[in-house]
Amino acid sequence: MVNIIKQEINIDESIKKKIDFICSFTNTTPKYFNGNLRQIEKTNLIYYEPHRVIIKGKTYLFFNSNEEIYIENLNNKILIKDLENYIKMPEIATK
Repeated sequence: MVNIIKQEINIDESIKKKIDFICSFTNTTPKYFNGNLRQIEKTNLIYYEPHRVIIKGKTYLFFNSNEEIYIENLNNKILIKDLENYIKMPEIATK
């Protein structure tokens, strides 16, 4: 049987302060979720699950000590300093 060990990782306070500061300019409140470290027992396989922040219903992913933030998935990345532009961007209506 495969046993997975899950260990929660806390969000770095400096990154959290940056995101909170940006959200204060856009009058939004972020909702944070800590990332996890998942390891398959008796192997060297480890997966580092990124931290998540939900702003205006959109999920952003980020890692500690990294100046990049990912939009919805790990394919779309921007710098944290550009996050304000993406929060202000109007949603495109889908028909």
